[in-house]
Amino acid sequence: MSTEIAAKAGFEAIRYAQLWEDADVLVEALGPRPGGTLVSIGSAGDNALAMLLCDPAEVVTVDLSAAQVACIRLRVAAWPVLSHGELLELLGFAPSQRRGELLDRALADVDADTAAFWQTLRTQVIAEGAGALGKFERYFGVFRRWLLPLTHSRRTVEAIFEPRSQAERAAFLKRWNNLRWRSLLKLFFSRAAMGAFGRDPAFFDHVEGSVSDHVARRIEHAFVANDPVENPYLRWIMTGTHGPTLPLPFRPEHHATIAARLDRLRIVHGTIEDAAAGGLKADGWNLSDIFEYMSPPAFAAAYEGILNASNPGARLVYWNMMVPRSVPETLSDRVQPRPDVAGPLAARDKAFFYRALLVEDAR
Repeated sequence: MSTEIAAKAGFEAIRYAQLWEDADVLVEALGPRPGGTLVSIGSAGDNALAMLLCDPAEVVTVDLSAAQVACIRLRVAAWPVLSHGELLELLGFAPSQRRGELLDRALADVDADTAAFWQTLRTQVIAEGAGALGKFERYFGVFRRWLLPLTHSRRTVEAIFEPRSQAERAAFLKRWNNLRWRSLLKLFFSRAAMGAFGRDPAFFDHVEGSVSDHVARRIEHAFVANDPVENPYLRWIMTGTHGPTLPLPFRPEHHATIAARLDRLRIVHGTIEDAAAGGLKADGWNLSDIFEYMSPPAFAAAYEGILNASNPGARLVYWNMMVPRSVPETLSDRVQPRPDVAGPLAARDKAFFYRALLVEDAR
């Protein structure tokens, strides 16, 4: 996160207990970076861990929230001591009757602050899993448990994830999009509701237009343009599980590789500006959607700092949800936009609520 948003939003509790950008898209956008330095917004740490699959010399993951740093440290501690299946259980991505035991094993050698943070949440971890405890995940939990049943039966919700052709998916969406569903979208995905229960209200300072209308438009991307069967993010929102297709870092074939490269991960408790100003020279950046939260002057300043901390050819990857942000005009001579990379990836982005993916190369 940035210095500007740090002054406005609260970061005392877990905001995101898992990642809500498509790691497949991110890793493909960055491409192989053997021997390079990559920088990632921290959040829960999932995408920073996925970036280890690019084979860099180092991934620097940055977050100003102590709670989010604790999420990252738990994953780093758990990955090498738990099997793949046990890790999924601990995070709540698989059913478990032993999360307390798994949590104890994961925390055995962590620092005192991380251990204390997670011990205060022990009961909740046992009940739900460490990957389900964020404000954003709880927001979707309320939606799924209490409001979605008012619009569609459980059988209809499960039918989202039945194999269909694109034409059949379009027909299904037409049936799904009834009056009760449209009313629910306007109520629960309004700016007021999302600010109160999902994201911090400060995250909407620069948003224009209706949040619920944006979500309604993006539903077609998730239900029709792409196959819901392969979408772990949509399935979690609707059912509380990822289903058979896990987010990239949690797939069994990547477990050992990530575990073997954990010594390449460096965690910074601070802002992206702190990381950029510290003598860093990066070859790639995962910037999530942080620019949306900044005023235009703050965005331009942050972007310039990132460029100054980049090697020639460094790749910047970031998303827009509702606030259009791309390379500032004053810096355009220092950047090569890459719509040829971003366009095909955005078309199959499983994190459907983002309206644009930006990929830009430092000159």
